Amino acid sequence: MELLNEAQRAKVSTSCPESAISPPEQSPLSHLSQTMSGKNHNDGQRVEPISRPAGNTEHSWCRALSQGTGVAVLTLQLSQAIEIPIFQQALRKLQDAHPILRSKLHYNPSKKAFSFTTPATSHIQVQSFDASTTSHLLKNLSEKCGNGFSISPLHMIQENELNNNAWANPYNFPGSGMDVFLASVYELPGSKWIIALRFHTGVCDRTTAVTLLRELMELAGDRLEEEAKGGEKPDEGPIKYQEKMQQGIEDLIPSGKAKKTLWAHGIDVLEYSVNSLRLTNLKFKDVKWPRFSEVARLRMNPHETNQILVGCKLRGIKLCGALAAAALIAAHSSRSSPDQRKKYGVLTLTDCRSILDPPLSPHNFGFYHAAILNSHAVKGGDNLWDLASRCYLAFDNAKKCNKHFSDMADLNFLLCRAIENPSLTASSSLRTSFISVFEEPVIDNSNQIQKGVGLDDYLGCASIHGAGPSIAFFDTIRDGKLDCLCVYPSPLHSRAQMEELVEKMKAVLVDATY
Repeated sequence: MELLNEAQRAKVSTSCPESAISPPEQSPLSHLSQTMSGKNHNDGQRVEPISRPAGNTEHSWCRALSQGTGVAVLTLQLSQAIEIPIFQQALRKLQDAHPILRSKLHYNPSKKAFSFTTPATSHIQVQSFDASTTSHLLKNLSEKCGNGFSISPLHMIQENELNNNAWANPYNFPGSGMDVFLASVYELPGSKWIIALRFHTGVCDRTTAVTLLRELMELAGDRLEEEAKGGEKPDEGPIKYQEKMQQGIEDLIPSGKAKKTLWAHGIDVLEYSVNSLRLTNLKFKDVKWPRFSEVARLRMNPHETNQILVGCKLRGIKLCGALAAAALIAAHSSRSSPDQRKKYGVLTLTDCRSILDPPLSPHNFGFYHAAILNSHAVKGGDNLWDLASRCYLAFDNAKKCNKHFSDMADLNFLLCRAIENPSLTASSSLRTSFISVFEEPVIDNSNQIQKGVGLDDYLGCASIHGAGPSIAFFDTIRDGKLDCLCVYPSPLHSRAQMEELVEKMKAVLVDATY
């Protein structure tokens, strides 16, 4: 698709001359960068390269990326300018603090195996796009959105980055390895800038992306506080979060939690396979054309959000249950015969850091989520809260039985088989479930700090147009308001179809609180 290559054709020099982005005012994020950059980048100590093979889950993400699933993107829109070289140095300091971010991904064709090598020094290069180049890109992207749809520049850049897959073909990786963390800055007309951070999902789950943003905001806030006092922030950077290179999630599962006999593995794989053939999918619009990821955005005001959270609390469930139920009801209502009972697949992702051995913190970067797949029967007239309770309790009971650990290998195996044989899925669509949700929403109450550093808005999600669900939810509660990014594969599903689904979801949620 032309729009996917537009950014690549528009790239300007990485060295970024001052004329490319000439800020009239320096953003506090640039001050943050100065805070984070020291004279001796590695403090004079040589760090030996570290290599390790990719874990099974990381390997599955590498395989998934070959068809488009697993490009994680965080975009930030700023109303104050930022100096590219200084910001680049800030990102390198983050790479120093979190070795997985500076790792290089390697592929061994003879063994069909992936591995990570962590160089001694950080090396990220920020690519920049001037206002003219960005305007041309946005014009082309806007034309691709279709009639009747107007989305923001931040939204368009987010989608463009989701579909810019540097890891699609491991045979084309450089001999030195492929970077797993990439960064770009887009200058917009009207003194606006967008930072786009792009990650290989195998090294960046949602917790990693959220924590990285919080580290930047925290340091920027500290800098502003020091400046207000007339002092100068010492060169600390994110050193207090410095970590060692971690192992993959499989190597950190507590002893006995993932134990399962070979026979049990075979039975469970067969059961998952048979059940998947019985699951219902959202209506496919186009199964022939190449796919890419698009995003719909579900937002609710503080009152609506609070009512939903209160409803969840009263019933002893979490928001993920309500979101899943609303999506199921909205999707089922669009069927020609909604009174017929149909089964849908719901994949719930849970962050395992706190229950690993040894336990990890959110500042341990990498992919440490596990998934639980359940199926739920839906019929027209189902009550939201009854279905939400069923969705959540099915997940919770499975988690108490450690299925997120014991079935990890099974789900990874089935994902890879679907990638190798798309015909095993309905209409070769590569849909493995109807929806995916996170057990916990992201809670973000840092609006004042964000305003102080000139951050107007941000988006974060990952691509799913390879193997994956029909719709993936990335939910955040920002200062009391639900803000949910809903990623879907297009043209398998159309923008009109998914916008309608999101509106129905919102109506179902709101109606259930009255």
